[in-house]
Amino acid sequence: MTGPIALTCGEPAGIGPELAAMAWDRLRADLPFFLIGDPAHLPPETPVAEIASPSEAMAASAMALPVLPHAFPGPRIPGTPDPAQAQAVIDVIARGVDLVQSGQAAALCTAPIHKKALQTGAGFAYPGHTEYLAALAGGADVVMMLASPALRVVPTTIHIPLAEVPKALTPELLEKTIRITHAALILDFGIETPRIAVAGLNPHAGEGGAMGLEETRMIAPLIDRLRREGINLAGPLSADTMFHDRARETYDAAICMYHDQALIPIKTLDFDRGVNVTLGLPFIRTSPDHGTAFDIAGTGAANPSSTIEALRMAQTMAQARTTQA
Repeated sequence: MTGPIALTCGEPAGIGPELAAMAWDRLRADLPFFLIGDPAHLPPETPVAEIASPSEAMAASAMALPVLPHAFPGPRIPGTPDPAQAQAVIDVIARGVDLVQSGQAAALCTAPIHKKALQTGAGFAYPGHTEYLAALAGGADVVMMLASPALRVVPTTIHIPLAEVPKALTPELLEKTIRITHAALILDFGIETPRIAVAGLNPHAGEGGAMGLEETRMIAPLIDRLRREGINLAGPLSADTMFHDRARETYDAAICMYHDQALIPIKTLDFDRGVNVTLGLPFIRTSPDHGTAFDIAGTGAANPSSTIEALRMAQTMAQARTTQA
């Protein structure tokens, strides 16, 4: 790893500022990172070291949370987003991307944003973080992975109604998802020969056509073709038997067909330590797997575990890339 991790502030009215302070208090110099945001939004007892560039974060992190200041209009009001601050939230993300793409930061970790607040306050034109990051990277094809020490899962289709999944689940989309996941397991996770399990869409993976035809008509032929290229794939598998202890020992990541098929297992197994990883970007991006939690913002009740795991995973992925460079 050649530099510290950049942590964007996210929505100031949410739990992001508290999580940044809590994560620094737990990690300090063991995992140097710096926050991009307004120092005035942090909890008042937080030791802060304002830095002029990421290169100063390493030395500062032992004694205080390094902050690369980014001015916001107005104070933080926990639980109440201010539309006037929306553009600054967006600008912080873009600034973080610039820092990782220029090599000043080793990876990007993003605190949660509130999409409605950004749309209302700044006309944010993207469905979420991931799509905006892909645009900033020049229109990269990206895939969402949820990862924890217990499991890595990739949903092929994400935030669409369940009734629309069969139409959206095309051979092209599934192939892209498999290829991006396979490449990222090698580059970012240091797995020389990744083992990937692919779920079926229907109960019992279609049961030979008795419960659906997507497996026999599309998923299995695609898997067979990619296997012939040398990608280690298993499937299509019945999703109800993919996630018990013994099954998880047989693969490095599971590709699922829709959102809940992927997210229910990981959130059941390891709710507090799940990390959102964007695969396919030219830089590393991780994020805690939760939202802004306006209901507990400012109370000190936020759990920093997912943010800490996101920072740790960003560090590990950066080290993997450095080793292979």
